Amino acid sequence: MTDVVTPPTSPVSRERSKEIKRLSVISAARQVRVLSRAELTELTGLSPATLTPLVRGLIAEGYLIERGPGASRAGRPRAMLEFNPRAELVAAVSLEPSRITCEIADSDGAVVAHRTVRLTGDIVDLICRSVPELAGDGLPALRGVAIAAPGVSSGGAVRLAPSVGLVEGRPIGESVQRRLGVPVVLDNDVNLMAAGEHAAGAGADVADLLLLHVADGIGAGLVLDGQVRRGAGGAAGEVGFLPLDPADRGHDGVGPFEARWSENAIAERVVALAPGRRPESPVRALVELAGADERAAAYLDEVLHAWSRLIVSCVCVADPGRVLLSGAAAELDAAAVDRLQALVAAAAPSATEVRRAILGDRAVLHGAVSYALSAAAAGLPTLLPAP
Repeated sequence: MTDVVTPPTSPVSRERSKEIKRLSVISAARQVRVLSRAELTELTGLSPATLTPLVRGLIAEGYLIERGPGASRAGRPRAMLEFNPRAELVAAVSLEPSRITCEIADSDGAVVAHRTVRLTGDIVDLICRSVPELAGDGLPALRGVAIAAPGVSSGGAVRLAPSVGLVEGRPIGESVQRRLGVPVVLDNDVNLMAAGEHAAGAGADVADLLLLHVADGIGAGLVLDGQVRRGAGGAAGEVGFLPLDPADRGHDGVGPFEARWSENAIAERVVALAPGRRPESPVRALVELAGADERAAAYLDEVLHAWSRLIVSCVCVADPGRVLLSGAAAELDAAAVDRLQALVAAAAPSATEVRRAILGDRAVLHGAVSYALSAAAAGLPTLLPAP
């Protein structure tokens, strides 16, 4: 008797197969922007019979807009389709000392709405109220939320972020995802800055970089082989905890290095050198003061030496090739950047270029939009950062 061999069942369900094809059409349209149905067929490899209902559905959803006929070298002009970036909206939320900034952006990264509110009450309640209010009528198009937080982020939880009241781990991401019903990714704010600069800023032309961000604390974002690296526990880049003295382990979530060389520490020293109100931009004020005050010039050199040692320590481990100065560090003038470059070059074991980041506050948005869209496209069920 001959055994009957039953063909294996496809591991991909019919609905999942349809969704994969739908996403391939969206991806092709997003890349080309304006194209014909024939060009969609060529780009996706889908047959016209398969493509027709998908295109009809995407027009109904608002992803595609029917335009007039395009130019044709021969035959009847073809009706054109245009991708609508407003069909996909994402929310970028940045947790900052005393406030949260929320922005709604389309899939091009164009900001649709922006709001900053005081950080009062429960953080999750504030986020879950602010995002829908800001999205307004566009809420049905919301595809994902990316939350940038200081401190260490792992699995949607945040810790070691005293500036926003989160010293112990709290599952912020999970709570927001459950209440808003869309994929949520949560990551360290400096990681998002690094991702943004790599996507659209001063690191867009390289695969490896380190972003050094100086603010109330000091943190670093590391991109290697085009991917943000976070470490086993999400604490990669917490360079503010670099020890200065064996007996100093930091306190209240503040690392020993950042306690001495952060923007806050520099502000205190500037006020001591030039009594008065705390300057809004302490590093810029120090650079200006150093031009006329020998004590300020000597202190600026101390700062540059300290930051160079930090950079060299990172270079010894990760060899990023390029270091971007962000936050208060980006306020150094050209002469100070050149001095920092020289200090790094004299001590680093490999060639390392030091330059300013260029996106400023927009770096977080660029990184958050990329994260949120990746999460939405993948349908992430967890709070891990998007790849």
